[in-house]
Amino acid sequence: MSPWLSRAEQLFLGVNRWAVILALSAMACLVFANVTLRYFTNNSIVWAEEVARYLMIWMTFLSAGLALRGGLLVAITQVHLRFSPSVGRAIRVLMLVILAGFCLWMIWSGIGYMNRMGRQLTPATRVSFWYIYLAMPLGFGLMTAHILLLARRFVTTGRFDDGQDQSSAVGG
Repeated sequence: MSPWLSRAEQLFLGVNRWAVILALSAMACLVFANVTLRYFTNNSIVWAEEVARYLMIWMTFLSAGLALRGGLLVAITQVHLRFSPSVGRAIRVLMLVILAGFCLWMIWSGIGYMNRMGRQLTPATRVSFWYIYLAMPLGFGLMTAHILLLARRFVTTGRFDDGQDQSSAVGG
């Protein structure tokens, strides 16, 4: 792998990780502030639950590629391991094609859904649902990028993760 690609991939991973960390932090702070206000003043932030819900949606889609990279998604490893190395590689290539095809279909479907439902506004914040539904095509786009970056490793080794400690795969 070229040094430039390695640096670009590290930058990509860093930005992706920090986006997830910021979404989680904002969600946690917002929920904490809302619970604290409700406990001490009997009043709550009207829009807090809605924003926390949408942050969770964004966080889920943004972190899916990181979870794939960390080996944290459900996997059926026994299928390609039962065959000879060459047949196993062919099965892994087929699995990658199917996975990438699914991601591309989800991007296309997400854009269609985003455009159809984007005229509606969220109840409390009055933000277009277009911004909420943008998480789906963007998240699957990021997952497609992760798949392309890891394709060679997966075909040759049968693993998306790099064998590191799983607790460090998503958090940094």
